[in-house]
Amino acid sequence: MRGPDTKKERRVLRRLLCMLFCGYLCASLYAENIKTGMPSGIFLNVSGKVVSATDGQPLPGATVMIKGTSKGTVTDFDGNYELAVDNPESAVLEFSFIGFRTVEVPVNNQDVIDVELEEDLAQLDEVVVVGYGTQRKADVTSAVASVKSENFVQAPVRDAGQLLQGKVAGLTVAAPSGDPTQGVKISLRGNTTILGANEAPLVLIDGIPGDLNTVAPEDIESVDVLKDGSAAAIYGVRGSNGVVIITTKGFKDGQMNTLDYSVQLSTQQIARKPDMLSANDYRRQIEEGTRAGSWDNGHDTDWFKEATQTPFSQVHNLTFRGGNSETNYLFNLNYRGFDGIMRKSDNETFNGRVDVEHNMFDGKLKFNLGIIGRQNSYTTTGDGVGFNNWTYRQITIQNPTSPTRDENGNWFQEGIFDYDNPLARLYESDGRNKSQYTRYNARVTFMPVEEVRLAANMTYDKYNQSRGYAETKQHISTTRDGRNGYASIGNEENIYRFIELTGEYKKAIGDHNFSVLGGYGYQENEFFSSFMQNWDFPTDIFGYANIEQGKALAEGSAEQGSDRSETNLISFFGRATYNYKDKYLLMASVRYEAASQLYKTKDPWGTFPAISLGWRINEESFMKNVDFIDNLKIRAGYGVTGNQPQDLFLGPATLDYADYFYINGDWIRSLSPNQNPNPYLRWEEKKEYNIGLDYSFFNGRLYGALDYYNRKIDGLLYDYQVPSPPNIHTVTRANVGIMENKGLELDISAIPVKTDDFTWTTQLLFSTNSNKLVSLSNDLYQLESNYFTAGSTGVPIQTHTHIVEIGKQLGDFHGYNVVDISDDGYWIYEDANGDRVEYDDFNRGFEDKQVIGNGIPKYHGGWNNSFRYKNWDLGITMRGSFDFQIINFQRMYYENTGDDRYNRLRSAYDNIYGKAVLNKNVPLEFNSYYVEDGDFWKIDNITLGYNFKDIGGDLIRSARVYVSTLNTFVITKYKGIDPEVDWSGLSPGIDNRDKYPTTRTFTLGINVSF
Repeated sequence: MRGPDTKKERRVLRRLLCMLFCGYLCASLYAENIKTGMPSGIFLNVSGKVVSATDGQPLPGATVMIKGTSKGTVTDFDGNYELAVDNPESAVLEFSFIGFRTVEVPVNNQDVIDVELEEDLAQLDEVVVVGYGTQRKADVTSAVASVKSENFVQAPVRDAGQLLQGKVAGLTVAAPSGDPTQGVKISLRGNTTILGANEAPLVLIDGIPGDLNTVAPEDIESVDVLKDGSAAAIYGVRGSNGVVIITTKGFKDGQMNTLDYSVQLSTQQIARKPDMLSANDYRRQIEEGTRAGSWDNGHDTDWFKEATQTPFSQVHNLTFRGGNSETNYLFNLNYRGFDGIMRKSDNETFNGRVDVEHNMFDGKLKFNLGIIGRQNSYTTTGDGVGFNNWTYRQITIQNPTSPTRDENGNWFQEGIFDYDNPLARLYESDGRNKSQYTRYNARVTFMPVEEVRLAANMTYDKYNQSRGYAETKQHISTTRDGRNGYASIGNEENIYRFIELTGEYKKAIGDHNFSVLGGYGYQENEFFSSFMQNWDFPTDIFGYANIEQGKALAEGSAEQGSDRSETNLISFFGRATYNYKDKYLLMASVRYEAASQLYKTKDPWGTFPAISLGWRINEESFMKNVDFIDNLKIRAGYGVTGNQPQDLFLGPATLDYADYFYINGDWIRSLSPNQNPNPYLRWEEKKEYNIGLDYSFFNGRLYGALDYYNRKIDGLLYDYQVPSPPNIHTVTRANVGIMENKGLELDISAIPVKTDDFTWTTQLLFSTNSNKLVSLSNDLYQLESNYFTAGSTGVPIQTHTHIVEIGKQLGDFHGYNVVDISDDGYWIYEDANGDRVEYDDFNRGFEDKQVIGNGIPKYHGGWNNSFRYKNWDLGITMRGSFDFQIINFQRMYYENTGDDRYNRLRSAYDNIYGKAVLNKNVPLEFNSYYVEDGDFWKIDNITLGYNFKDIGGDLIRSARVYVSTLNTFVITKYKGIDPEVDWSGLSPGIDNRDKYPTTRTFTLGINVSF
């Protein structure tokens, strides 16, 4: 075994010390500013209390500023404050608190000033982010959900997507792998494409396209989700699967200079691992005569224990805000160091963000400059991948009586097909992936008059990745394959340029409020990658550093290659809104867009319109006397969005290189047709109707939303067999298919209990989704049959797992249906006619397979609770998915009783249907016995925190200590590792045998604000 990675520890320590030093420096400067910021003239210590005018309750965290300066303080948990005021005769204090009206009070040499703040109903009406702007929630006419930072999942999450797990109805966020380099799988309202470019929602960070890793999760203020077509259509092609708008933290008007530091320290354990046979089980079987004695290698090895570790992970976040209403800035530093449960699996990320804003001419002209930087590094035990999942398979199937090393100190190998020592794979490989990401963003906003807003937004992104990987001469690639050492290197570069120009006019004339927005957008991507492989090295010393020393590349047996691509997108867009008496609401938008993927087609441009209407019933005169209704709004919308092809140059005919021919003494490579001309290729179009209801009752104690949607995806892309000639190639990709998605979403939120000391807030979420492939043929392009197959079991079973049939839902499993087992352990099947067929009489042909389940959940639910008692807070997030099935690959492969080469699950010896153990002469097979109900309910995130008050005097504003768990507990009948599997694509619902095990996380966290 190798010792700990001391280089990694030193690197982490250096970065941690650097971050802590920066924090100390900022805190010291801030404290010095407090000490020395008072001028040498006359000053007065002013104190007092800030309370609510409604109920007299204290307002902790209210801001008290000296008007015209950046000097100020905040109230403590009892609403008290104390502030040294210069020139007390003329100074004015500003008192502000979220949801309350700001009050200005002249000091006039008073040393005690108590203030009552009145509620500001306009501020209490929540503002949500929509396309190219914001709207009051009361004015929104589309399906939009908003999640604020205080409601995020409180744990060291993988990426920004996991913050929303179980928080938004209709948004599915799954974490099917425990690998620290893997993010979450996110989808909104089901699958919408087969071969299109976009499967996941568009992610915007402060209005700029990005991904869920662009900024650190701890640096996010809120996330808004545009769910329906009328909300997303203004983003055109990019909004086909919905839009996730991330707003980062920033400086707010009236906010004083602050320094916030948070730390999360975590460890993990495997939530559930397969129950394999132990060494004692092997020896018992040998004694019973069911296993040959040659399988006892004389040792007792727990392969899971040997290959796993007790991981330690840490997240540090430092945010400094400063400035005033004219010029302000924010600096954020974030370090995320994650260790995986498997040895040699990790992920280390360092994020930084700078945001500077300057206002001129009384706020009419605003400049914003932002820089985002990210460095990422992780260990690889596979060529270009983090943790090699083949290693996990080897851990699972190893003979528990085998030693890790032989008597000579070499790795023990048994020489069995597809069977090798997993520790040798781990420790005789060495690789690292490193990447750097930088974003420069500039935004200029000009308001020549109050009604007009002109804006320009420009961004330049650059992403670079370099990777190297090597296997020593003791790796299985040498001892089995004779490679004599292996190495590979590679790199990627992606450059993204983006510009958007918008102009908006807003006007209120009496009871009429309207706005008009227009804009132009251009974005382009440049991508380049290269790789090189080599083997047969003279020494292992250099790893992948001297890749040219290998012989394979010179002999022509190794590979090298490169790739380059460039895409662009041009857009014109507009939107109009109208509001009459806060009662009747209208929004209409259109986007006209062209993509380079449709080059050389008849019409590369697409038009994506949308319209939505809203009626606030509670504003009608006949509802004025209904006191318990705060808001009751019916809305309806229709929108069209697009999805371009994923591959480039699908419009023109293309050629590709083929075989070599010997001509005139030279080997000349030939060209052959690779693609038919396809001038009629176009966008996939998603046309979506949405009807919704927003409600709020009893002064906001009960509120939520109800939505029904119906999506029709027209022009679905698919590859069709065509005759050649007259075509130059036998396959053409065409827009022929039609798919439908429809469902219901329900959000019920309530504050059942609210007293001076105790508050309970609860949220119930429920959503449904049904999917159907309506058609995949037209008069010109026809499928040879009304189905196609998808998914694979892998070796040695080697068959498909799914069938996609026209007129039916996606996700159907396709295999043999077993209904019983004979007394001697042989399967009994059901044929297509519903008759029972004995094992020897069953044909096992394609026509004998049936639909035996479906891997996509029909229903999702969530229940989130937040409790606050005095200084304590408790948050519990629960979620579940229902009415779906899972193919349990581990049971399918490891409940085989006939192959003694590989270890088995203990359940292999359970009586099937309570009758008999599977006969050892029955080969591996994919059938319905290995399809299980996947329904589950997870008590996912539990967080218990304590908020400190009256600490640190003027230096420390607030502090919180908390403990949390993630993936805490699951209620399910599923027998596999985790019922939360991948539900995306055409083969959902598979629990792979090589899956990195999911984990349960325990965290200690501290937040301090200076």
